Amino acid sequence: MMIARLRGLIDEVGLDGVLVDVGGVGYPVLVSTRTRAALPGGEAATLLIETQIREDAVTYFGFIDRAERDWFRMLTTVQGVGGKVALNILSVLDPDRLARAIMAQDRAQMSRADGVGPKLAVRLVTELKDRATAWGLGAAPSQSATAASIAPPPAAGPAEDAVSALVNLGYRRSEVLGAVAKAQRKLGDAATAGDLIRGGLNEITS
Repeated sequence: MMIARLRGLIDEVGLDGVLVDVGGVGYPVLVSTRTRAALPGGEAATLLIETQIREDAVTYFGFIDRAERDWFRMLTTVQGVGGKVALNILSVLDPDRLARAIMAQDRAQMSRADGVGPKLAVRLVTELKDRATAWGLGAAPSQSATAASIAPPPAAGPAEDAVSALVNLGYRRSEVLGAVAKAQRKLGDAATAGDLIRGGLNEITS
């Protein structure tokens, strides 16, 4: 049976996962170190779940928020990245830092995760660059499993042009991403790159 969410008592906290007691039934769930740190034993919690079914096993991967779950899904689209390697990556890089590392083509950051060698690091930053850019432009604060869904990111064309122009002016990319995203939300999807550059500057200097 495919499970999308579990709510219950965190009965045990192990090195690579937790045991979630739901009405007396214990579900072993693999989690990142970030999620594990947010789940003290003996307390109720809600985890978003990705279920992987194979001939010899059913594995549950759990996430404290949608941002982490969404990146897990994106990571596992890359050849050579299974569920456990994806969790290893999310254990060393939270969703926002992961997106920044990919946008910066920082293979060294990716290689910090167990199971990610040089070739796989190259594949990750190459294949996920567009998704990371879209994520950065539409970044929203991480939300818990009980919060509303993260809104889909806006199109990256004019916005990415505006980001590049502002970075070339000497502003930090991390600062520019948020400013352009705010400007685009105010101006709407019809905004041109020029509109977003001016709007982004206003956000940075205001």
